[in-house]
Amino acid sequence: MRIFHVLLMTVLLLFAPAMARAQGAFGGGAPHIAAELAVESAVPRPGEGQASGTTIAFSMTPEPGWHGYWENPGDAGLGMTVKWTLPKGVAIGPLRYPVPETLLISGLMNHVYEGPYGVLAKLTVAPDVPKGTKLPIRVRADWLACTDKVCVPEGAELALDLMAGDGSVLPGSRAQFDGWRSHLPRPLGSEAAYAMADGRLRLSIPFPAAASARDVHLFPLADGLIRYAAPQSVMRQGDRLLIETEAGQGMKSGPVQAVLRTGDHVGFLLTARPGAVAAVRPATFQTVLLALGGALVGGLLLNIMPCVFPILGLKAMKLARAGGDEHVVRREALAYSLGVILTCLALGGLLLGLRAAGAAVGWAFQLQDPRIILLLLLLVTAITLNLAGLFELSAFGGGDRLADKGGASGAFWTGALVAFVATPCTGPFMGAAMGAALVLPLGAALAIFAGLGLGLALPFLALAYIPPLRTRLPRPGAWMGRLQKILAIPMALTALGLLWLLGQQRGVMAIMLGVGAALILGAGLWWLGRRQRHGRRGGLAMICAALILFAGAAILLPAHAPAAAASAHGVPFDEARLASLRAAKKPVFLYFTADWCLTCKANEAAAIDREETRAAFKRAGVTVMVGDWTNADPAITRFLEGQGRSGVPLYLWYAPGREAQTLPQLLTPATLTALVP
Repeated sequence: MRIFHVLLMTVLLLFAPAMARAQGAFGGGAPHIAAELAVESAVPRPGEGQASGTTIAFSMTPEPGWHGYWENPGDAGLGMTVKWTLPKGVAIGPLRYPVPETLLISGLMNHVYEGPYGVLAKLTVAPDVPKGTKLPIRVRADWLACTDKVCVPEGAELALDLMAGDGSVLPGSRAQFDGWRSHLPRPLGSEAAYAMADGRLRLSIPFPAAASARDVHLFPLADGLIRYAAPQSVMRQGDRLLIETEAGQGMKSGPVQAVLRTGDHVGFLLTARPGAVAAVRPATFQTVLLALGGALVGGLLLNIMPCVFPILGLKAMKLARAGGDEHVVRREALAYSLGVILTCLALGGLLLGLRAAGAAVGWAFQLQDPRIILLLLLLVTAITLNLAGLFELSAFGGGDRLADKGGASGAFWTGALVAFVATPCTGPFMGAAMGAALVLPLGAALAIFAGLGLGLALPFLALAYIPPLRTRLPRPGAWMGRLQKILAIPMALTALGLLWLLGQQRGVMAIMLGVGAALILGAGLWWLGRRQRHGRRGGLAMICAALILFAGAAILLPAHAPAAAASAHGVPFDEARLASLRAAKKPVFLYFTADWCLTCKANEAAAIDREETRAAFKRAGVTVMVGDWTNADPAITRFLEGQGRSGVPLYLWYAPGREAQTLPQLLTPATLTALVP
């Protein structure tokens, strides 16, 4: 049936022009995938080669519920076919497709696009074409539009009228094409290896462990490499991604190409050659147990971190006050532990959900939002002032309405606070456990997050359920007040750390805003403390004022991160600054890198970030400029294409008054130090 399905759609598409004219039988004459022909520059410059010519695009917009196909459509469907009619001197390169999506229908795997997408190609004009020459571009395009139940062949005659000119690009066109280019697969830069045995394909792909990879899927460019609908097992092993799946039929040995998806419309074009590849083994019970053990121990060690220990100390003092009332102590211990574990589960579940939705986030992801950092800063400031004795905070001091109900509610929310504040602290054993949680199945991942919470709650549980430990606590007395004030010191250090983090994300203005908000909050809490000492209330008014303060400060936070400044590795890539340095006849070493590029990182460690290289460049007054392409910066993409490159690494040396010299892709310190006298 699968072969019949593909053959039927092939026959339908062969008659697409005739059927498109009679499309009313299918869609009332309106296409289900609207197509437009767009060009980045309406005045392409003659003489520019494929590396720097203008870009032309098919802008495709499917109706809701309909989809188009990638160049290799999978088990069913057909990609787009085009037939160009071009004036003399104009050439158009091959079509370049964005990273596709997967769609499984009735056991058939389809490589599709369910939303708007752009198919790009390079347009070049010969050097002998005079400027001002009209360039009529005509194309017949045919494609297949499908739902999960029906397929309709569609097509259109599309046209553009261009004129040879200076190659200028309007800002709106540049932004539109940059958006399309950001979804194209980027060359990986390092070759992969594959092996076939017992009907299985095993693929080993160089990919740094620190680089983000989620919703991973392999899309072969040619038939026969894999069975498209078969599950793909993915495992990270150091700086490699291992993929295992069912091999296709009729595959011949030799180099193969594929697109590796590592996020939402983000991926890499890779080449793989036959080689030795270890088998991909799914996570075993022992692996889960090791990760769970690491999470337990890591959570236990978090209790001695500066951001957690003060709160734990207060809870221990509250146990000392409780004396021998086992019922009260154990009830509070369970409530506290439940607050810790549920908060860890909520943060872990949200983290996994965000990653599944395509966000590049990791543990402590909430600290990537400066508003959350500001909220934590104000909360930690309030705790610090409470520990210092400026005012009474009922959640810790006892004697409040929560404590009157047995203290379980207060203990629960204290546990939630501990878990939330503890996430920026990364203790021993936690790194491996959290890394494992991001690649294990959902149930195992959530168990690890719960294990982290249990480890964090273990000291309080031990004190509550092992009476000999609790009896060793000192008797209540004046020492408790002194210890509480001492515990304010590490909490104040935590506030300073949050203030620094806020500055890292939003600059000096954000630090000033955070200090100002903390001072205003401190003044308000001093007012509250004075009222409490005179037996008057004011807690509700203070809570409302604090919320208004936070809302106002969050609105005033700078909207953007501060501009990147020079670092130990170099200044950020800027084409205008590069032109200025060259005009001033300054030597420049420009290199392009990415976190996912193993060759790039090897060269940086072995040659660029070496003391002898830095010393030689400093003596010669060389400006080191770095283009970080980890997130597919459009400006870097255009510059790379202008240099005839489609990927990284790229190393350029600009001697004073000379054109760029392209350096080899494997560098040594001697290669770089020899560039300068």
